Amino acid sequence: MANIVNYISEAFEELKTNVTWPEWAEVQKFTIVVAVFSVVCALATWGIDEMCAKAIAGIFNLIKS
Repeated sequence: MANIVNYISEAFEELKTNVTWPEWAEVQKFTIVVAVFSVVCALATWGIDEMCAKAIAGIFNLIKS
């Protein structure tokens, strides 16, 4: 148990002393970039899904006829 506590203590010390944290403006800018990229990817996935669904429906309609 002492090893786990020691590990966590050293991890927090590492975060405080050796990590270079970004400025708040940079964090906000990158958050917006990630949000926009996520929306674009979601819309692209939705569009491809809709096209595939219509293609499959068309194939089944051809088979029914």
